[in-house]
Amino acid sequence: MMKKFLLILTTAIAINCLCFVGQASAGRYSPSFKGTEISEFVTIVGKHLKKTMIIDPNVRGKINVRSYDMLTEEQYYQFFLNVLEVYGYAAVKMDNNIVKIIRNKDAKTAAIPVIGDNSNIIGDEMVTRVVEVKNVTVRELVPLLRQLSDQAGGGNVVNYDPANVIMLTGTASTVNRLVKIIERVDRAGDQDVEIIKLKYASAGEMVRIIEAMNKPTSGKAGQPTFLIPKIVADDRSNSVIVSGEVKARERVTRLVKRLDSELESNGNTYVHYLKYSKAEDLVKVLQGVSDSISSETKPATSKSRSSKKRNVSIEAHESTNALVITAQPDMLRSLKEVIRQLDKRRAQVLVEAIIVEVYETDGVSLGVQWYNEAGGFTQFTNGPASISSIAAGAKAAESTPGNTVTTIDSNGNPVTTTNPSTDGDYSIIAQALGNVSGMMFGIAKNDWGAIVQAVSADTNSNILATPSITTLDNEEAYFIVGQEVPIITGSATGDNNSNPFQTVDRQEVGIKLRVTPQVNEGNAVQLTIEQETSSVSGNTGVDISINKREIKTTVMTDSGDTVVLGGLIDEDVQESVQKVPILGDIPFIGHLFKSTSNSTRKRNLMVFIRATIVRDSAFMTEISESKYNYIRADQIRKHEEGLSLMSNENMPILPQWQDNLTLPPSFNEYQKKLDEKNIELPKPPTAKEGVAAEEKQ
Repeated sequence: MMKKFLLILTTAIAINCLCFVGQASAGRYSPSFKGTEISEFVTIVGKHLKKTMIIDPNVRGKINVRSYDMLTEEQYYQFFLNVLEVYGYAAVKMDNNIVKIIRNKDAKTAAIPVIGDNSNIIGDEMVTRVVEVKNVTVRELVPLLRQLSDQAGGGNVVNYDPANVIMLTGTASTVNRLVKIIERVDRAGDQDVEIIKLKYASAGEMVRIIEAMNKPTSGKAGQPTFLIPKIVADDRSNSVIVSGEVKARERVTRLVKRLDSELESNGNTYVHYLKYSKAEDLVKVLQGVSDSISSETKPATSKSRSSKKRNVSIEAHESTNALVITAQPDMLRSLKEVIRQLDKRRAQVLVEAIIVEVYETDGVSLGVQWYNEAGGFTQFTNGPASISSIAAGAKAAESTPGNTVTTIDSNGNPVTTTNPSTDGDYSIIAQALGNVSGMMFGIAKNDWGAIVQAVSADTNSNILATPSITTLDNEEAYFIVGQEVPIITGSATGDNNSNPFQTVDRQEVGIKLRVTPQVNEGNAVQLTIEQETSSVSGNTGVDISINKREIKTTVMTDSGDTVVLGGLIDEDVQESVQKVPILGDIPFIGHLFKSTSNSTRKRNLMVFIRATIVRDSAFMTEISESKYNYIRADQIRKHEEGLSLMSNENMPILPQWQDNLTLPPSFNEYQKKLDEKNIELPKPPTAKEGVAAEEKQ
């Protein structure tokens, strides 16, 4: 019985030693578990470390683990985390001394702590860390890191491109390892900047040579991006800026220094064909630049003065629009740079004007004039015709009857002469009545006569003009639609009014537009505008009169916006009354002794301008096509309406936009058409027939 009891006691002690953590002394542990449920394992560790453990229901299984070392409390906790990580679980430590035991794949979405650069967390504790990458692109780095991260478990690698940062989630040991990899890769991709100041060569030409050398050759694998240096020319300081890897920068630096060597100052000739500028215009600019460069060198002695003399020749070749420059290499480089910056495509400006004029006039006249043959009349000058001129014309228009006259000749014989009747002169009354407008009627009774004149005039005009013109930046453009009107400027006659002659000048009358656009930085246009609208008003006592409205101004507007330049708005009301004193003031009866004329005039004139910047040929083609199709559509509309007395074939229609020009038919095509119509061309005469015809002539 005693042996059996001792055997049972020994077995129980052995099992107990295998299923719990032996604690040799305070704060030190020697864990050993065999076939223990993982939930029981978590409970025992939580009891020893005095932590509250919350176990996910999905955490199941048995563990087998044993440690032969005495572990401290910190080591014991790390041992606990290692065991969980091996079996696919993780511990999430909360702030209130609670530890949650969950599956590894669920840990990355749990409330795991976010650590920084100064964190001392190690081991298999789940953490999140945000790493800022300074020199490489996170989009290229993340795929490499995901291969090293435990993506199947709780690990996760996410990039955020706008801030160029990487967010790492996983165990502290894995996250720390990935951070070290990022630091080394980020340091390896570090690209510094080096500035190389040139003494003799041109920065722009140097960059062109180096870029041509670094250009990849077809058929070969491309060079890694980080090994290709970035090279930029700073023309202001004549320096080359190099950015890239250390080795790449050193290679470029050595090449630049070898090429930046002093050249012989012998003169050479350079021919530059201009693309946009005019050669004659650039000659003056380049001559001024060369004089300025030559004056910068001031030698101290006369000997050095003769040796440093710079002879520069700049000529323009008009036929090819080219510049021929002979100068020393250093000055030639400066002149080339000036040409490169000036010979650029200039912007064009489409200027469209809208001129609107509304003109209205109304007039009414009513007058009565009296005449008495014995003497006395009433006459008013605000009417088109006067009663005195009509009476004089009527008197001159009277015919003279014929008569018979008997006279005695020298022999004492009577001689009878019969004079025929003569017609009156109607030119005076025709001239007087020609000035009448409206209605006029007269009354004659015995010695009294009267005429009554009445006229009403109404004039309305609505003028709309839309001139447009396209010109280069800073180039004046002029546009006119109208006619040239002759105006007498002087006259002279010879002695006794013989050989009279007049001097005549012609003046442009119509719509004129003179504009000079200047394209400023951005999308603004400054316009210097002279706009004139003129028309022939009528004849005066000396010559014709011309109505003229003109605007001269300078405005600033954005491309495509419409700006009003100005306008004229006036209204004129006039009333003219002529009457006989006292008699003209009598109510009702007074209208027989007075003449009244009323007139009103209203005129509205406004001018609008719209400027559109055209920087490329595509936009110019679009504008031209739009205006071309507008005219063509208007011609098609008139063709469809037709002509009343003529065939529609006489109306021209523009071809479609950018159609090929139609050439006349060839001789073969013409002969083919004649053959189809059975028409034979006359055969040319033979040589004998030609000689015979000439002899006959």
